[in-house]
Amino acid sequence: MTKYGSFPGARPRRLRTTPAMRRMVAEHRLHPADLILPAFVREGVSEPVPISAMPGVVQHTRDTLRKAAAEAAGAGVAGIMLFGVPEDAKKDALGTAGTDPDGILQVAIRDVRDEVGDDLVIMSDLCLDEYTDHGHCGVLDAAGRVDNDATLERYAEMAQVQADAGVHVVGPSGMMDGQVGVARDALDQTGHEDVSILAYTAKYSSAFYGPFREAVGSSLQGDRKTYQQDPANLRESLRELALDLEEGADMVMVKPALPYLDVLAKIADEVDVPVAAYQISGEYAMVEAAAEKGWIDRDKAILETLTGIKRAGANMILTYWATEVARGL
Repeated sequence: MTKYGSFPGARPRRLRTTPAMRRMVAEHRLHPADLILPAFVREGVSEPVPISAMPGVVQHTRDTLRKAAAEAAGAGVAGIMLFGVPEDAKKDALGTAGTDPDGILQVAIRDVRDEVGDDLVIMSDLCLDEYTDHGHCGVLDAAGRVDNDATLERYAEMAQVQADAGVHVVGPSGMMDGQVGVARDALDQTGHEDVSILAYTAKYSSAFYGPFREAVGSSLQGDRKTYQQDPANLRESLRELALDLEEGADMVMVKPALPYLDVLAKIADEVDVPVAAYQISGEYAMVEAAAEKGWIDRDKAILETLTGIKRAGANMILTYWATEVARGL
């Protein structure tokens, strides 16, 4: 007997010996159907507009959005989440461009539906921040605070016009109390019972949204801390979860993803509906910036972050790398 005779017989390294062995015993695998592509479409532009803080991501024209949707579908991506960017002159206090049947988001939904039909799950951001001149996600009261219930009335209108345009899923993202129930009622009462709701259940007030504000041409004044969640809180997310499910959410989301993997894991353990996570603009920008400096291996870092999100419990991941990663997979 060697001097190692008393060493335990279990050697986990045996299952790490070759790439084939590691692939065989992998507990989690990414698949193109796990991925959803967020995409921005800007009104009044003839060429795509690069987003400086998000290398490789653009504000699309209507034509290039059609192409991006077709490419995503061809790569096997499951869905596309659309964000409209109206002309500045069309922004107002009530965000009326967001409920105009001919507003940029509604037009884009029709364009994408015409291009890909049901080959992609077409999703739309149901929020006012892109369309208001103050940049908040709702209607302001006389004191300049976001009026929850007045905002819900606007959300109900948005749900209807987005569904009329042909969307498969609406994503109420403003974190107003009661937003899921109001959207569900509006959809059901207008003959859109089959349109699903992806609830932004745990949406935190995060420093990682910075590049997104460039992407949507945000006019935000102040911050959103009175309606987005405090990064310090977890139990609060579970309360939001219970309310969203009670109000009729078909799917739930955690946003951002990487700084909130514990929240994602907890919610995934609690529910029997699909769970999404949004790998947001700041997460994307960090990887791209570090890779551009040569500090990390870009492709490996992308896959590692997405695998970590899936391992934490996400069934679906919104990521700006969706089409690229799906092609690689």
